[in-house]
Amino acid sequence: YQRRVRGNDVSIIDVKKTWEQLLLAARVIASIENPSDVCVISSRIYGQRAVLKCALHTGATAIAGRFTPGTFTNQIQAAFKAPRLLVVTDPSADHQAIMESSYVNIHVIAFCNTESPTKYVDIAIPCNSKSIHSVGLMWWVLAREVRRMRGDTPRTLEWDV
Repeated sequence: YQRRVRGNDVSIIDVKKTWEQLLLAARVIASIENPSDVCVISSRIYGQRAVLKCALHTGATAIAGRFTPGTFTNQIQAAFKAPRLLVVTDPSADHQAIMESSYVNIHVIAFCNTESPTKYVDIAIPCNSKSIHSVGLMWWVLAREVRRMRGDTPRTLEWDV
């Protein structure tokens, strides 16, 4: 997904690959019949508001803040959830949720930086997951494309959030 690496070890991400992976992820999310079966997670501060907005507009379940271990595996827990799909902001920060999803066969979509671990990630969307503006933009575009693929927002109208 890297287009090239500059002299000071800064990786340039190929925007075409990012767009292709984002459309693939939107297709997968839109294909799930019950929108609340999609769980969007961000433990990083700068991704929490974006996750809450994305969940509001797509009907997904949001977990913003600390992920409680056992949320996907411990059925006795009050906060137990059994989603069909997991979307995370950063695989390195949200590793606990990704690890638990691997135990119960939940598919994972992740916004990945060039050095992010992709173990147990099914669809990696390459982007700068370290910037507040980049993370917000990626969640916005993902929510917009999901709404467009479901037919909630026509492509002729501009989406005002």
